[in-house]
Parts: sequence; structure tokens; C-alpha cells
Amino acid sequence: MVFTKRLREGIRRGLIKCSIRVWQRPHVKAGGRYPLDDGHVVVDSIDEIDADAITDRLARESGFADVPDLMAMAKHGPGEHVYLIRFHYLPAGGWEPPGTRADDDVPSRTNSRGRRPT
Repeated sequence: MVFTKRLREGIRRGLIKCSIRVWQRPHVKAGGRYPLDDGHVVVDSIDEIDADAITDRLARESGFADVPDLMAMAKHGPGEHVYLIRFHYLPAGGWEPPGTRADDDVPSRTNSRGRRPT
């Protein structure tokens, strides 16, 4: 997911947690991680909605002044499907793939049968 520069600080600070996109088909999926500056945007949900469901409140929640301001940015191609994407920002180091954490090298305590002591 790509965000305009004016929204990025609000996303990083957790003030913006949703986006409206007008696409031909979904370009993101729930659970997907998408780079943003040093961290990532993690998609919590994506739902197709009616354009009539976009209110000024939802526009403000998305970082825009009102519906016309939001739609000027959201509707920039041939898409006809409106998607509400909810997400959260994960700062750098907030998630690391298995095997990359420093404590992954520390052997766990197990007995001779490979079980942890009780």
C-alpha cells in the first residue's frame, strides 16, 4: 500500500488506522504487511463498501478533511469497487521473521527426550 506523504506521520503515530481505496480488485489482503518508511502497515481487514457509506467522519478517520478531499485521492484510476481497509502501523523491529531474533540462538532447556523440564 502506498500512502501520500501528508498521511505518513499520522499513520506512524497511530492516528490514521484506515484507508478508502477505489480499485478494480483488491490489491492487499488481511494479514499482509506493506512497507512504510522504516516500519510496516499491517492490514487488519479489507471490506468492499458502497460509496454512499463514506462519510465525513470516515474521511477524517482516514486523514482527510471531508469526503471530496478523500475521493480526490482515492479515485485516481478506472476502479469501481470501493474498499475500506483497516490497518495498524508496526514500527521497525516490531516484528521479525522466525530465526532472525537474537534470542533464537540461545538453546532452550530440554531433557534427554526433548521435553522442557516441569
